Order: sequence, then C-alpha cells, then structure tokens
Amino acid sequence: QLQFVASGGGLVESGGSLRLSCVASGFTMDYVAIGWFRQVPGKDDEAVSCVDTSHNNIYYADFVKGRFTISRDDAKNTMYLDMNNLEPEDTADYYCAAADSPCSRVAGTPGGYRYLEVWGRGTRVTVYS
Repeated sequence: QLQFVASGGGLVESGGSLRLSCVASGFTMDYVAIGWFRQVPGKDDEAVSCVDTSHNNIYYADFVKGRFTISRDDAKNTMYLDMNNLEPEDTADYYCAAADSPCSRVAGTPGGYRYLEVWGRGTRVTVYS
C-alpha cells in the first residue's frame, strides 16, 4: 500500500518549535510535487509547503513564510517540516502528500489538495498560548 507515515507532532507552547518527519512507504518520492498539508476539523485542507521536485522550486503558504522550512532526504525517502515560532493558529493535523501535478495547482489554488494522489495519516500539532 502506498502511503506516507508522518510523525513528530505534539503539544508545544506558543513560540516553540517542532520537526515533523514523513517517510514514504512502498514507493519513492519521485512525483511532480511533494509537500505538507494540514487539516482542521470543519475547514478545507490547506497547503503548508510544497516542492516541485524537478525544479526544486518551493512554495510556502503566506501564513508560514519565515517560520517553517521544508526539506527532504531522498536517500531516506523522507520529507521534513521544521516549524518555528509556532502559533495557536497552527494547531492542526499535518500530513504529507504527493501529486503528479505541480505545486501551483495542488498548493497554489484553493481546493488544490483534491489533486493529491498519495497521502497518509497526519500527525497532530497542538500549540497552546
């Protein structure tokens, strides 16, 4: 079964940091785009960060620019999200995903998460003030 396995979430105070990891299970991350998304109950999923793998172009949502950094280790088939200066509004389930559509579609447009092709169970991040 193709899926991502995310870990690293937890309970953190506002201003704190976390590092999320995501391992691709059963496949390699050679999709057009890979990235992190987040889900809050009652809201549409939203893109956090996305990488166009062939160009290594990186997209960040405005609400995380300067605070979060995406990276990947292809040898380990793993993707990371370093989250700094966390805010209570960052509380969500974070999951990673891949698509054969570019970041401009899956991350740059509302509802773009519908083009995702592989994803997995998220890891919960809770930020308290």
